[in-house]
Amino acid sequence: MNEECIHGLDGELCALCFPPAAPVASTVPAARAPRASRARTPEAPTALRTVAAPITTGTAKTKRHDDNVGEQRIYHLTHIRNLPGILATGRLLADTSDAWEARPVIDISSSANRDARRQTHVSGPDSLAVADHVPFFLSPNALVWENIRAQSLDPRLSDTAHDAAAFDFVILVSTVKKVLDAQTAAADATPFAVTDGDAAFTATRFGSTPDAADTLLRSLRADLDSDTILKAELLVPREVPFGLITLIGVANDRVRDAVKPILAAASHKPKVAVYPPWFHPTEDGSL
Repeated sequence: MNEECIHGLDGELCALCFPPAAPVASTVPAARAPRASRARTPEAPTALRTVAAPITTGTAKTKRHDDNVGEQRIYHLTHIRNLPGILATGRLLADTSDAWEARPVIDISSSANRDARRQTHVSGPDSLAVADHVPFFLSPNALVWENIRAQSLDPRLSDTAHDAAAFDFVILVSTVKKVLDAQTAAADATPFAVTDGDAAFTATRFGSTPDAADTLLRSLRADLDSDTILKAELLVPREVPFGLITLIGVANDRVRDAVKPILAAASHKPKVAVYPPWFHPTEDGSL
């Protein structure tokens, strides 16, 4: 069993208790163009998109071999007031699911963003729409989440999300392997998709087949210089059983004490871990 830190996290997830080793300077000098700055406010969502094959970016110097793609954590952000509804259904539901009995109490997405995701298709006009999927981030510092916790304007977010405090949210964590194993067990399951940006943006590339999703995911994980993974998404078709959630990240002890009674009657009780760095904006505005 992995060692658990004082914040309730397994293994080396906690950067406070398990700080990363200092990078070793390369002995081979290489020139590199300066990293472009990123505007905090993204382009407005649109219903149109171009489809292109996923490509690998970066140089040999900034790439790393990746044998642990299945251990990649995926993060679903929701408001704590939405948690009882998730437990009542036992599932995370896609926006367009027919299984909704009551919509989320706190809607994070703006209506324009929801419309764009309902009109944008993953792999052509006859495929599922983006809104037919449950979205996950590939980083706890994803750009949309950073804009909530930094209180920065983002057209993808609802007024309610802009007004909410970061500690009112919880982060539901799973892994690529958990999702993949669940889909493998369901013979007729549609595979998950991976994007290299917001799924409703025109320039975003999609990996919508198992091989393409794997290639794009490895590319995102391997490029040490790029912040593209902060904009990327993993899209799970239709629903995600709550049993696939391995961890609920919260901002402080007060929120943890509020979440645990909500989980009390649930058949599946993932660990609730206090991890403040996930809920504070970056100091310099860069991620």
